Amino acid sequence: MSTSRRDIWNERYSGTDRVWSATPNKDVAAIVGDLPPGRAIDLGAGEGRHAIWLAERGWTVTAVDYADAGLDRGRREATERGVAEAITWVVEDVTEWEPSPAENDTGAYDLVLIAFLHVPEDVFTRAREWLAPGGHLVVVGHALRNLTDGHGGPQDPTLLHSPEQLRQKAAGLTVLRAEEVERVTDSGERAIDVVLVATR
Repeated sequence: MSTSRRDIWNERYSGTDRVWSATPNKDVAAIVGDLPPGRAIDLGAGEGRHAIWLAERGWTVTAVDYADAGLDRGRREATERGVAEAITWVVEDVTEWEPSPAENDTGAYDLVLIAFLHVPEDVFTRAREWLAPGGHLVVVGHALRNLTDGHGGPQDPTLLHSPEQLRQKAAGLTVLRAEEVERVTDSGERAIDVVLVATR
C-alpha cells in the first residue's frame, strides 16, 4: 500500500521537534500585521504557527489541515499561550473542505491565509468565495522560479506558481500585490517566494 500525503505529514509532525518555526513567516507577519482582526481561515495550518499568531492579535481563526498530528501540536501550544478559545481546529483535506453555510453566510471571512501550501489541486477558486467584502486573500509560498534560480521547496512545477498565475487565480478580486520576494534560508542559500495579496 502506498503512503499517502496525509501519512507522510503525520509522521513528520509526530516527532519530538517542531517541523517549522514557532514564529510566523516574516512576509505573512508584514502583510497581515496591520490588518484589523476579524474572522480568518488558515488553510494548511500545519502546527498552527500562523493560527496562533493571528489569535494572539485578536483574530478568530479556523485552522484546517489533514495532518491531525500537526494540529494536535498546535492545539496544545494554543492552550499554553492562552488563545485556545479563539481557534477552531479542523482535521480535513484542504482541497475538499468547505466552511458550513452557517459559518460562511455570503462570504464571512476577513482573511483567508494560504502560507506554503503546495498542492496540485486548485484551492484558490473556492477560497476567494469565502471572503467578506473588504476581506483579504493572502498567499505566500515557494515561487515557480525557485526551481531554477532558488533553493529548497517542492521540486514539482505543478505545485508552484508565478505571480501572474496567482493573479489569474485571484480573478474577481482586486489584486493589491503579486510579486516574487527573495529570502535567505537558514543554510545561507537564496530562496525565491511568491506573494499574492488580494481583496474583495
